[in-house]
Amino acid sequence: MAEPFFKVTHTDPSGARCGVITTSHGQVETPIFMPVGTQASVKFVSPDELYEMHAGIILANTYHLWIRPGAELIGQAGGVHKFMNYKRPMLTDSGGFQVFSLADARKITEEGVSFRSHLDGAKLFLSPEESIRVQNLLGADIIMSLDECPPYPSTYQYMKDSVERTLRWAKRGLAVHNNPDQFLFGIVQGGEFEDLRHHSANELAAMDFPGYSIGGTSVGETKATMWKMIDYSVAKLPLHKPRYLMGVGSTDAILQGVLRGVDMFDCVLPTRIARHGTLMTSVGRINILNKQYEEDFTPVDPHCDCYTCQNFSRAYLRHLFKAKEGLGMRLASIHNLRYLIALMEEIRLAIREDRFLEFKDDFFMKYNLDAPDARGF
Repeated sequence: MAEPFFKVTHTDPSGARCGVITTSHGQVETPIFMPVGTQASVKFVSPDELYEMHAGIILANTYHLWIRPGAELIGQAGGVHKFMNYKRPMLTDSGGFQVFSLADARKITEEGVSFRSHLDGAKLFLSPEESIRVQNLLGADIIMSLDECPPYPSTYQYMKDSVERTLRWAKRGLAVHNNPDQFLFGIVQGGEFEDLRHHSANELAAMDFPGYSIGGTSVGETKATMWKMIDYSVAKLPLHKPRYLMGVGSTDAILQGVLRGVDMFDCVLPTRIARHGTLMTSVGRINILNKQYEEDFTPVDPHCDCYTCQNFSRAYLRHLFKAKEGLGMRLASIHNLRYLIALMEEIRLAIREDRFLEFKDDFFMKYNLDAPDARGF
């Protein structure tokens, strides 16, 4: 008998849970942080380096790959796994977030979104059906329904209309999706409004998607509002299906999400800040460009087992950034990704040992993350 797509393996008294996702490209344990490879590449990091840091699922971006090099070309290559030579599970988003955040002159209709490419101004149209067609060609193991990504804040009426449109789009995408090797997720929206989040989650659960994403968070709202958005969404989602908090990668948001029963996280944060010399460590964020590291011959983080920390000093990394050597960005990216992946390993262990709440509280106390102006790192 085939393994189920998702199985909860242990639930901590706090509600945090461990699980296993099974795909045709292997199994991964949850909760999981998923590195982002927007254009079929995790910036500055090779597939072999991703394996070495124990990355599981990684992401690719439908919008970017659709407009360059084209979904058909990637399909001819055998799909995104073969195109980029990544042998573990992959996930693609629907392309909707980029259409709503990057594209010019966009116009939303019931049929979909008309817009102009941010690359060359070409006229394009993305519908729920086209998003599924493109993702089928890309061939990722987990794919997303097309949703509207409304701005924050939005009025109640705007958000209500947006949620209803997203639900109709979810039905249309589900109707044309027919690849049994790809698991299609519905996306919960509803802004900060409890009844809309509940309605969105209930309707999507009734459609019986293999998994569910929580969208519309980390878009400018306060942390307290974000935690409520997650609570409102998770409250109506089935316990036996995976929950994916989209675009979230700060440590405080990951821990708060896990506490609320979220299984999957992704964000460009670790690689983006790495390219500017900011490193995530067991003592908080550090900026390697600061002069205090000029003669510091210790590892970036003595508690880290990544390639960077096992082989290079803070002084060397600072030198690379000052000299504008690309190796500095590579080493910083490797470290930040491994930091978050290792954090997820610690989280899973704490859940299995029924001490997640203690782990989370100790972590927050150490870095004062409960302070109103605290920034997760």
